[in-house]
Amino acid sequence: MKFKKSFKHAANMVLHAKLRSWLTILGIVIGVAAVIAIVSLGDSLQADINSQLGNLGGDLLTLSAGRSRAFGFGPGREDLGGGASATEDEIVIDKTDVQVLKGLSDVKLLDTQIRGSADIYYVAEKGTVTVSGVDPATWAQITTSEIGDGRMLGPADSNVIVVGGRIADGFFDKQLGVNQLVTIEERLFRIVGILDDSSSTVYMPINIAYEVLDDKEKGVYDSVVIKVKDEDELDQAIENIENKLSLKRHVTQATRDFSISSNKQSNEARAEMMSSMTTFLTAIAAVALLVGAVGIANTMFTSVLEKTKEIGIMKAIGARNNDILTIFLLNAALIGFIGGLLGIVFGILLSAFMPVLMGSTGGIMARMGSGSGIIRLSTAFMALGISVLIGVISGVIPAYQASRLRPVDALRYE
Repeated sequence: MKFKKSFKHAANMVLHAKLRSWLTILGIVIGVAAVIAIVSLGDSLQADINSQLGNLGGDLLTLSAGRSRAFGFGPGREDLGGGASATEDEIVIDKTDVQVLKGLSDVKLLDTQIRGSADIYYVAEKGTVTVSGVDPATWAQITTSEIGDGRMLGPADSNVIVVGGRIADGFFDKQLGVNQLVTIEERLFRIVGILDDSSSTVYMPINIAYEVLDDKEKGVYDSVVIKVKDEDELDQAIENIENKLSLKRHVTQATRDFSISSNKQSNEARAEMMSSMTTFLTAIAAVALLVGAVGIANTMFTSVLEKTKEIGIMKAIGARNNDILTIFLLNAALIGFIGGLLGIVFGILLSAFMPVLMGSTGGIMARMGSGSGIIRLSTAFMALGISVLIGVISGVIPAYQASRLRPVDALRYE
């Protein structure tokens, strides 16, 4: 029997058992769509993280007081003071530490920072914001934030501020703009810049921030952002900084009372976490494909039973075992192919809607995966190939059973 004729028989088997076949195909569709959507989301998240590595300060380090909880992946502190007011019992970063850092050849720029909460007033409205005091001489060269309107802080600035995008657009009933005046802790400030983000942070020169934040002591910092000269030598720079500060602060590695976090290390750790999560979710989605495989096998066994007499007739008029085997394998492959094709279409649609759905419920993942899902052609072809392969494997045993039926037994079957 020619392949074309076998294919026609297989297609007819799919079409004439419509409900059962399409329910089986639905199982494959769900599995393939889930795999496509999850892999797409994982690729999108990975692309966002890679973008952060390139654009969000891979050459930046953050020095803060207190021992790191997690090997430097963030400025997590043990309960060693927390604030930036220097007392005999508190561990702090101060101007003497900054002087040590300035003497290192690995350091390109430094930005000393303090943070705290303050009340802000605008047109009889009041709110609480995070005030960040920064070094106006270096902040614009170090920060990874981008300006949306106006300008960054400059070395000669005094009673001026740069505000986060949320403060300008939705914090007050009336929208804020550049050159408008606001009151922070009974002190008047002029807005010179609005950041292109969704934060509610106010940035001002650090010497003014000390006056606004009463609990801060001059010369003591919550953190110091360090820009290294060579990102490729980041690990060596961290080691040199740690050794120099340990010597100055008279501490060893075991008693170290400061932590250095790296944006690059944090993003790499996040990328590894996202990769593990994507693998886990893909494995869960693959269970749906397994269920689809069971459905195909069940459909094929039922088809063999239903078409036993037809198999006997075909064999009686000259069909060989290989012809029967080919027909049933093609039938199973067609079910897998149609399910895979539809699964890819629905997977693409699902990956496009996923970021929208996660925008209201997905937290950090929504912020990271806010762009469209990335659909690689190789992923689509792989999913289609796997669905066809699952169909063929699931149909092997029923097809073999059908091919081994004796014509006399098949013709007598009721």
